[in-house]
Amino acid sequence: MTWAEAERPQVILVIASNFLSNPAKDYLDDYRRNRKPPFKIKIWEKPTIHELAFRKLSLLRKYNLTDVPIRAVQAIIRAEEEFLDKVWYNRHQVLRYLEKTGKTKTDPEIWKGALKAAKKVETKWGKSNLGPYTDFDWGMVNGKLSALRWILGEEWDMLDT
Repeated sequence: MTWAEAERPQVILVIASNFLSNPAKDYLDDYRRNRKPPFKIKIWEKPTIHELAFRKLSLLRKYNLTDVPIRAVQAIIRAEEEFLDKVWYNRHQVLRYLEKTGKTKTDPEIWKGALKAAKKVETKWGKSNLGPYTDFDWGMVNGKLSALRWILGEEWDMLDT
């Protein structure tokens, strides 16, 4: 307030990301009443910020001012990548079984690349995190991939790997 008394602005704006405490509000009321400053004192608390910025949702999220925080896009993309790898790896294991039992034959160059890709996925996520899954867990893995892709703009049930 000392700066404001010296510089004489028209308005002092106090912005709080949540709410000012009652003692802080009492101080400002007492200041207005006793000092009769030549400037207005405005207070923006969380509801006012929401009202002013309701069309700027990304700004509110950046400073964690939304009622329902939404994860960062990078975190969503990372999770989508994880579940994509898990679904692909499981499908690869089925193909591996079919290759081993002679029920299918994949082009050797393609198979070589698939084995290399499987090793990369195992290194990236840890083999113990890649199954085997119960039926329930497998449904959850696919459901999570579908939901994450939907958030990222794909159609529902887009489970291509």
